[in-house]
Amino acid sequence: MDAARRITIAAASVSASSNTRRMAKAINLVLPAWPSSTSISFTRNQKGPFNPRKYSLLLARCSTKPGIDSNNNATSRNPAIELDSNSMARLLSNPPHAPPESKGLVFDLGPRNSWDSTEIGSPVVKRYIGDNEERWYMWYHGRSSESDADDDNNSDQIGLAVSSNGIHWTRGSEPVRSCEDVGVVMNCSKNWWAFDTESIRPSEMMIMSSPMYSSVYWLYYTGFSSAEVEISGFPNVSVENPERVHDEPTKFGKIFKSLPGLACSQDGRHWARIDGDHHSGALLDVGSGEEWDSLFIAAPHVVVHGSDDVRMYYYSFDAQNGHYALGVARSRDGIRWVKLGKILGRGKEGCFDELGVKNACVVRSRKDGKYLMAYEGVAADEKRSIGLAESPDGLKNWKRVQEDPVLEASEGDGWDNEGVRSPCLIQMEDNKDEWRLYYVGVGKGGRTGIGMAISGGTNIRTFRRSSGFPL
Repeated sequence: MDAARRITIAAASVSASSNTRRMAKAINLVLPAWPSSTSISFTRNQKGPFNPRKYSLLLARCSTKPGIDSNNNATSRNPAIELDSNSMARLLSNPPHAPPESKGLVFDLGPRNSWDSTEIGSPVVKRYIGDNEERWYMWYHGRSSESDADDDNNSDQIGLAVSSNGIHWTRGSEPVRSCEDVGVVMNCSKNWWAFDTESIRPSEMMIMSSPMYSSVYWLYYTGFSSAEVEISGFPNVSVENPERVHDEPTKFGKIFKSLPGLACSQDGRHWARIDGDHHSGALLDVGSGEEWDSLFIAAPHVVVHGSDDVRMYYYSFDAQNGHYALGVARSRDGIRWVKLGKILGRGKEGCFDELGVKNACVVRSRKDGKYLMAYEGVAADEKRSIGLAESPDGLKNWKRVQEDPVLEASEGDGWDNEGVRSPCLIQMEDNKDEWRLYYVGVGKGGRTGIGMAISGGTNIRTFRRSSGFPL
C-alpha cells in the first residue's frame, strides 16, 4: 500500500496527482475540513506567498492540544487524532517481549515476521491531552529482514504506535487503513527520481492549525536514495548512512546520500509528500565542494520560534575535519530553507562526544525560554551516549551543559548496554521541572529497543531510566 502520496506544489497550478513537476514557488495552501477518511488535496490556481500567520505553526511540544489557534485557545476536539476507550480496545496490543534487565525499556522489537521485527528507532513522541484523558503517539522507523518479505520490508518504513501513558504502547503489524489504526503509515517513494527511494526515518512532527479548519500534521523526515558517497583519510572513523546496528563491531555498511523531506496528514496516519525546491523533492541539498555538510543531510529536527521563524537542526559528517557535526537552517514557511552553518562540533579529547554529535532534539523550555538540545555523542571507540547543550536564542550560541553525558549505556546485562542514541526530549506540561527522554537503546547482538528516562527533579543534568507503571 502506498500510504504516502506525493503532492507537488507549483507556482500557478497544484495537482495531487502530478509527480513530474517541482515546486518553483511556495503558494497558499487551502486546507478544507476534510473528513478523516478522505485523501489530502490542494485547490488549483492559488497565488501568493505561503502565509504561516494564516495557518499557525504550533510548537509540537509535549501536551499540545490538537486544534488550537495561535493564541492557545482551545477549539473543537480533533477526532482524527483522539481515540476513545472503545477504539483502543479494538486495537491489537503487542506487549513487548522484553529481555532480562529491561529497566527503561518501553518499546521492544515487533513480533516475528512483522514489519518492525529486526530493527526499530528514530522515535518521535508526542503527548495530547483531551477532555477526559491523554493520548501518546510515537512515530518511529522499523525494518524486517525476512527473506520472504516484500520489497518495502527490506527498507525502513515509518510506523505509528499509541499509548495512554507513554509507557505501555499499542502497535500494529500491518499498514493502517483507517484513522483508528496503528501500524505502517509511510513507505519509501517509488518514483525513481526521488530522494527517498531506499529508506525513510521520521525526525519531527508538528501541528499546523487554523481557527477555521482542522489541524494538519507536518512530518519532517530523512529520505535515503541509492546514490553512494565516499570519504577517505579517516581510517579510525566508521561512517554509515543510514546507520545500522550490526552483530559484529567491525561490520559497517555503505554511505548513501540522504536529504530532508516533508509530508502532511490530517490524521497522523495517511501522509502526502510535499515537494521542496530540490529536483528530487527534498527540502535542502547537501553543501558544495568542501563545505561541512557536503556528504549528506540527516535527522532534520524542526522547531517553531515564531510565526515567521522556523529552525531546522540537522547533522552530517564533516569530511574535512573527520567528525559528526550539527547545523541549522532557517525558514519562514517551513518549506523553503536557508542554511546558517554549523552550530556544534566534536567534544574534547577523551569525552563521550570526541568523534562528534548527531541526531539533535531541540526543545524551547517553557520555564525560562532557553533552548535545550539533547544529542547523540560519538566517542572515540564509537560508543554512543546522550548529552545536553543549551542556547539562549536557539541559533549559534550553543554550549554543552556539561562534559559528561546525561544518559549512557547501562552496565552488566542491561538491554541497552551497547549504547544509547536518537534522543527525543519532552517537557511535561503539568510539571515544567519534569522531562522525559525517549531514546534508542542497543544491546547484545545489535538488538534495538526504545527506552525512556526521567529527569531527576529540577536537575536536568541527570536522567534515570523509568521502571514503568503498573498495568
